[in-house]
Amino acid sequence: MSTAQHMDNFDDLFRYNYRPLCLYALHYLQDADQAEDVVQECYAALWEKLQEGTHVLNRKSYLYMMVRNRCLDQLRRKGVPTESLKPYDTYGIIDDDDAQERSQTEARLWTAIDSLPEKCREVFIMSKRDGLKYEEIADELGLSVNTVRNQISKALKLIKEGAVKIFTFLFC
Repeated sequence: MSTAQHMDNFDDLFRYNYRPLCLYALHYLQDADQAEDVVQECYAALWEKLQEGTHVLNRKSYLYMMVRNRCLDQLRRKGVPTESLKPYDTYGIIDDDDAQERSQTEARLWTAIDSLPEKCREVFIMSKRDGLKYEEIADELGLSVNTVRNQISKALKLIKEGAVKIFTFLFC
């Protein structure tokens, strides 16, 4: 494989897996900055291995394994009890396969949310992530409740359409 092909493949690996890997690490570390640091370190380590000529058959799986191991190492260094070295989500402890699957689903969802028009995204996030009521959002942004309702409806429609497009692009 030429160096240019090698770079293109690595760029694709980064582009399609960075966000899911960060979300995966977040299931372990519960800290977004630490999760990003771990993922960046893993990409750098993989890049070095590839530059040294090491053959890695399934780079995506290898990255997930590296991220998991580095997260566990960080937790151990912090003195987290061994029995607590499991990934978490809002419902509690989940197994590693679920954490991988959920991180990929969450990444697709955030990609769809990021593609929303700015005002629509802002209203949607205030409602769904921050838990604000329509009236609270309207007051804070100086909008009518009906406009907030319409923006959330639009966001849900666009997210659904965007998620279908992203899913189709990645998996079909």
